Amino acid sequence: MLFLARTGARVSEAIGANAADLQMARPGSQVLLCGKGRKERMVPIPPDLVHALTALLKERGLANQEARPLFVGTHDERLTRFGATHIVRRAVATATASRPELARKTISPHVFRHSLAMKLLRSGVDLLTIQAWLGHSQVATTHRYAAADVEMMRRGLDKAGVSGAHGVRFRPKDAVLQLLDSI
Repeated sequence: MLFLARTGARVSEAIGANAADLQMARPGSQVLLCGKGRKERMVPIPPDLVHALTALLKERGLANQEARPLFVGTHDERLTRFGATHIVRRAVATATASRPELARKTISPHVFRHSLAMKLLRSGVDLLTIQAWLGHSQVATTHRYAAADVEMMRRGLDKAGVSGAHGVRFRPKDAVLQLLDSI
């Protein structure tokens, strides 16, 4: 789940990743993702994910250069889409015990992708960078992920210097009123 949340990978890209696709040299850790239409892209890996992946590789006895799957199911075979969805559902069910509001939300592997896109947008990352990060061929697709929320709109008002304060109401002088009456 951390891999999905930090990379913004589609579930098919995440389960398709191999140990050999990781480049975890510091600084500049990244992963090669193979997306729709066999398009490849490099995505940065933050330190917490590097730490988790290093532990996973060690636990599974994998070296970075191996062309073996990063994520496997119970039979040590590549994790399936269904398996990844099942893991997310189990984690949400467990978390619901301490956070009951999660029961009202639909959380799937794809939600992590959308959440990363929104987090990037809220932090000021431009749509073209987010487009490249998510591997979209058109920025219009990225725009659907990055729908502006009310808080972003408020910050936009502040940034633009648009205050909500009312100015002084116009009060015409007697000369202006006399001129208007004469017309």
